[in-house]
Amino acid sequence: MKGIEYQRKKIGLSQIELAIKVGVSQANISQWESGSALPRADKLPALAKALHCKIDDLFKETA
Repeated sequence: MKGIEYQRKKIGLSQIELAIKVGVSQANISQWESGSALPRADKLPALAKALHCKIDDLFKETA
């Protein structure tokens, strides 16, 4: 999900900072950004809130 990485970098968060805000490990964020794993549906609202975007934006290549 390149949208997660794009939105994270857009607001200047590190993977660790985002992981803390969402309540997951940095490894989870890395896996989500690389596409080797997907976030659970119940994590999407927290991701969008932490990244100041809509859930739909997480699925885009760029905003």
